[in-house]
Amino acid sequence: MQNHITAGQLGHVISGAVDEGINLDSLRRYRYARVQDQLRANDCAAVLLNDPINIRYATDTRNMSVWLLHNPGRYCLVPAVGKAILFDYPNRNCLTNAPRTSEIAEVRFATAYGYQYVAEHADPVCRQWAAEICATVAELMGPDANRLAIDRADLEGVDALRAQGFELVEGQRLLEAARSIKSAEEIECMRRSLAVADIGMQRMRDALRPGLTEVQLWAELHHANIAHGGEWIETRLLSSGTRTNPWFQEASARVINDGDLVSFDTDMVGPFGYCSDVSRTFHCGNTAPTSEQRSLYALAVEQVEFNCALLKPGLGFREFIERSWPIPARFNDQNYGCIAHGVGMVDEWPGIGCDTKEPTQMDGVFAPGMTVCIESYIGEVGGTQGVKMEQQVLITETGYEVLSLFPLESGLR
Repeated sequence: MQNHITAGQLGHVISGAVDEGINLDSLRRYRYARVQDQLRANDCAAVLLNDPINIRYATDTRNMSVWLLHNPGRYCLVPAVGKAILFDYPNRNCLTNAPRTSEIAEVRFATAYGYQYVAEHADPVCRQWAAEICATVAELMGPDANRLAIDRADLEGVDALRAQGFELVEGQRLLEAARSIKSAEEIECMRRSLAVADIGMQRMRDALRPGLTEVQLWAELHHANIAHGGEWIETRLLSSGTRTNPWFQEASARVINDGDLVSFDTDMVGPFGYCSDVSRTFHCGNTAPTSEQRSLYALAVEQVEFNCALLKPGLGFREFIERSWPIPARFNDQNYGCIAHGVGMVDEWPGIGCDTKEPTQMDGVFAPGMTVCIESYIGEVGGTQGVKMEQQVLITETGYEVLSLFPLESGLR
């Protein structure tokens, strides 16, 4: 199989406006309705969203997303009926520039009570914040509305909301359920994100040569993502040579040598905020791959292809595990940890482990419109190298479709 991805294969990469041909109004209506359906099904008056990913899903707005992942200061109240109130970062310029979509009735200043904002004044400011939330829920849903879902909050926030009389509901569960089934417009957004990831991986493949460092190679993916309208990359998982075993080592200043394997996981939040979560392993240089490298690669490909072939709507997660590719014993101690997980704007529910006997193994079934990643890591304890492989797939009405077009490494096949 060829290593190079052709212009024809990348025909779904837009050359004009990034949103050309996508009905964003339809996309927004679908996602907002999914959230409100979950609220009504769980008898919640509203959900208070603090996670920038959930705010993006519900309202298709963003502002300093990565920064606000660890500096809470932007939130959104979505009622079970009607339009949302967005509380944007408390700076007048942010309010002026705040994006408006048809799902948002109004944009207001957020009340930020984190220690970095107000220090010793956090307690009274937090109580003020909770009172504002209470007043807004009453404004949107009536004075008797007291069952509030919330996706995340710190201890002070939970206590302050309960002091206002709210019965709090774990809201991340509701948002994960809403996000799990993608519309046709969402799938198209994901295809475009994956097309950008394909461009980035091709840049990496073209740049790969002995003497390049891991971080220099990793920068090629970042360049492609930003240049084509993408947003950020969640991790730095790229390693070469002996650093490919064990997995989960971040890109370093190590120089890549002739004959090295290079494994990576894109974890890329691309255009429209959709995640491209694809793993590949390259072989560097002109030296022929060793028999061990070919064997590791073949096993990783076999695991992914075998498990993909099982996918179909109605298949239970536990049945999927029971029927999945049996990992050879010598690789089991360093297996990836899951054989599949959901993906959308970021990694999502479900997380499907390797053993039905795991105490946290979840129930559920695959359904059309779900997008999942099928995982493999092959590398034994004490080994000198390993292979990471991952495919992002769509569950269709009859089976599955692999969404990434980037080819496997012909030299290792």
